[in-house]
Amino acid sequence: MALLDSPNAALLDHRKLSAVQGPLRADRRTKNLLTRLKPGDVAIIHHADLDPTAARALADAKVAAVVNAVKCITGRYPNGGPAVLIAAGIPVVDQVGEEFFAHALTSEGATCSLAGDTVALDDGTSAEGERLTAEVVSAQLESARGNLSVELEHFARNTLEFLSQEKSILLDPVTLPAIKTSIRNKHVLIVVRGEGYKDDLRAIADYLHDVRPVLIGVDGGADALLEEGFKPSIIIGDMDSVSDAALRSGAELVVHGYVGGSKQAPGLARLTALGLEGKVFHAPGTSEDIAILLADELGASLIVAVGTHFSLVEFLDKGRGGMASTFLTRLKTGSKLVDAKGIGRLWEARSRNRTATVEILLLIAAALFPLGVVAVYSPLARSLLSTFRLYLRSTLGLH
Repeated sequence: MALLDSPNAALLDHRKLSAVQGPLRADRRTKNLLTRLKPGDVAIIHHADLDPTAARALADAKVAAVVNAVKCITGRYPNGGPAVLIAAGIPVVDQVGEEFFAHALTSEGATCSLAGDTVALDDGTSAEGERLTAEVVSAQLESARGNLSVELEHFARNTLEFLSQEKSILLDPVTLPAIKTSIRNKHVLIVVRGEGYKDDLRAIADYLHDVRPVLIGVDGGADALLEEGFKPSIIIGDMDSVSDAALRSGAELVVHGYVGGSKQAPGLARLTALGLEGKVFHAPGTSEDIAILLADELGASLIVAVGTHFSLVEFLDKGRGGMASTFLTRLKTGSKLVDAKGIGRLWEARSRNRTATVEILLLIAAALFPLGVVAVYSPLARSLLSTFRLYLRSTLGLH
């Protein structure tokens, strides 16, 4: 299997890039595809505005190449996914079209070859796209930044429009599922598989070991916890991007249910198929919103968020046109909700202070040691100690 000569090869003109070859895996939903990928596969995706989280997962899967049926960067906003793949030395061919993608869906495991802008299967089917390079991606992102103000206006309008529909988060009483895990007056860590979640988890490793908060994984966030050696107490979400292994880890399972109408909970079907039981939490908003809401309503003293979404670009990466539910959830929880980055810095400073204190004590002990040795073996010191003992005996009447 021929890979790019090095990550720097991605900086060359796309017509001169090395060919690449591997078995193809295709899926319309990137997160479903990630569960089937093996190192050396060619990932065929249908993902407009490829976000950094999905791109990093593709890179972590060690794919040989990524082929997108549509544009990785549409220009709607500056999404960073393609840059992640290019930096990892993974060749990317953009816009190969619907016809080729439809054929790839029925050709799982077939050999797929990339040469320049051309993608070809071993049955002779081929398509022309655009081979992305660092220069191409940089130019497209710069162009997309010019559209960010337009997206911000749409985003704000949608947020205000839906605030009135989702204000029940603040005003209406919440019907909670019966949760066995004890949360009241405890710290709770909520993990979402968002941008930078791995770095955040590693940054707060000392906090996790010292405090031992209740661990809640939001869908794939449960797998993130397991990968770092931590077992989630609760898994909450739509159950569409969490592994079977995580679901079978022994955590309490809470399915995000729709509000209004039939109050469906599609995630229950997967649990039933696996022979598992789950509770349903009917609430508006995203799964990460209701995880925060659950922890707050159950009396958590502090809620630490890992990988959750706070910036405009992160919300656009998730394909959301507004943030009404997220805004209201954070408004309700107030200062109880903190970002993991802040906790990481606080614990790092605490560890530095603790280390500094220990070092100072050791230095003092080291400085006093030679003085003690001199005192023990000095005739004058022995004479003074004998005099002091005699004084104590005579004063206290000791014999």
